[in-house]
Amino acid sequence: SRDRAPMVFSSFAFLVFLPAFLAVDAVLRRGDTRLRNLWLLLASAFFYAWWDWRYLGLIGFSTLLDYSVGLGIHGATTEQGRRRWLALSLAGNLGLLATFKYLGFFVASAATALSSVGIEAHLPTLEILLPVGISFYTFQTLSYTIDIYRRRVEPTRDLLTFAVFVTFFPQLVAGPIERASALLPQLVRGSPPTRTMIERGLALCVWGLYKKVAVADQLAPLVDGLFKGTTTDPSGLDVGLGLYAFALQIYGDFSGYTDIARGVALLLGIELSLNFNLPYFATNPSDLWRRWHISLSSWLREYLYFSLGGSRGSEWLTTRNLMLTMLLGGLWHGAAWNYVLWGAYHGGLLVLWHRYDALRGEVSWRGWRAVAAIFVMFHLTVLGWLFFRATSAAQIGVLGGLLLSDWSLTPHTAGLAWSLLSLSWFWLLWQLMQWRSGDLEVALKLPWFAKVAFYAYLLLETSRYLGGASPNFLYFQF
Repeated sequence: SRDRAPMVFSSFAFLVFLPAFLAVDAVLRRGDTRLRNLWLLLASAFFYAWWDWRYLGLIGFSTLLDYSVGLGIHGATTEQGRRRWLALSLAGNLGLLATFKYLGFFVASAATALSSVGIEAHLPTLEILLPVGISFYTFQTLSYTIDIYRRRVEPTRDLLTFAVFVTFFPQLVAGPIERASALLPQLVRGSPPTRTMIERGLALCVWGLYKKVAVADQLAPLVDGLFKGTTTDPSGLDVGLGLYAFALQIYGDFSGYTDIARGVALLLGIELSLNFNLPYFATNPSDLWRRWHISLSSWLREYLYFSLGGSRGSEWLTTRNLMLTMLLGGLWHGAAWNYVLWGAYHGGLLVLWHRYDALRGEVSWRGWRAVAAIFVMFHLTVLGWLFFRATSAAQIGVLGGLLLSDWSLTPHTAGLAWSLLSLSWFWLLWQLMQWRSGDLEVALKLPWFAKVAFYAYLLLETSRYLGGASPNFLYFQF
């Protein structure tokens, strides 16, 4: 059905699908690895087709294209031939993104620009539904062909294994964006999960489900009330509380997805890359992007920023490269100008930090300095979410104006503050514990009785909200 939602990790459909899949996988892992990979490919196709089977054709095209391009680059005898094969991969994958994600945006922007100078243009528009996960799997397959071109990896001749690499269902629709050098060898080996991997996997699934269902989904009405206008006559204080709520919602939602993806992969004996590392404890703009959506920020750094020249040129060129990288990173998130503004905002922060960092010399970021830096960087990040979440430039102006001018109490303020605190206090407290210990999986190091109490609490809180509507993960739209 065209209107069927994706198989959300918190949905009843997935809670039926996963045990059935794992039961068959447990039998197949004792035999031929190729048979197990075939089962994984079929399950991944079923998982993706649950939303709309027609988009299997797109991911199939991307898979066959980059499988062939990888072999073509490796077999080319001249540098010109290698570049032509790479250009084919770039054109094919970026062409898919341009058509299905950005065409309508570019056409509408062109029409608006022409209208602003008095030219009424009736440009053709296409109503195309954005395929779930297209931004993620196109970047994943592009990294494969680019790494072969740069002679970092050898191409695989096993189409089945490569197809599983592209469609691997735990991380298919919202990452992490995996590199072939990390994921392909694990698929080839097909090693069964160890006891430790199973324990870590289950723990990550429970933790991620808690963040998604018990925190992010419950904060969503607070955020929607502000940005969809149902919170009448908000003050700047209400806007600030709404931005705090969105900062926690998007973090809980996206990192919750990643935790479940990594947890499910561990149950299959596969280690996916870490995608979040306490980003709101970042001390500066560069540190933020080493902690937030790590697989995307590292992709942009390696394949875009360094390709533009990185920081090897003049100060102006470094500024240009940082801004272009962040502008395109913002546009990657969605075909709308608010995402471009969000990218520009973070690009500006990176430029300022780069210049300050070059002048300041050695500074110890410990003790009160670290706390102060974290406080400032967190609020700069929260302010940036206004650009990301707003529905229009006009709304950015209105809400931003309230933040700067009106901090009065309203009938909404106390309810917003209480809801925000009551929903997030345990998660925030545990993040502090993770930060102080330097261990994201510190819960697994607890004594057995404390561990049981911890995960029992998570399951109890999550179960309170399961069974109702299962909102899509926010990053499904990207």
